[in-house]
Amino acid sequence: MGICLLLMFAGPTLFYISLSNKEKPLFIPLLIISILICSAAVYFGFKGIRTIMDSMFGKRKSS
Repeated sequence: MGICLLLMFAGPTLFYISLSNKEKPLFIPLLIISILICSAAVYFGFKGIRTIMDSMFGKRKSS
C-alpha cells in the first residue's frame, strides 16, 4: 500500500507536467511513463486491498 501511495502522487504529477510542456522533445516519453505509473498505482492498490481482505476474511488452514 505504501508503493501505491507513492505512485498515486507521482503519476498524476508527472502527467500534469508532461501535458503542460507539449512543445518539449520529451513530451511523448514523459506521457508514456506517467500513464504506466498511474496504471501501476491502480495495480498495487488492488493488490494491497486484496492482501488485506485475504488476511481478514481468508480461509483458515486446518491441520
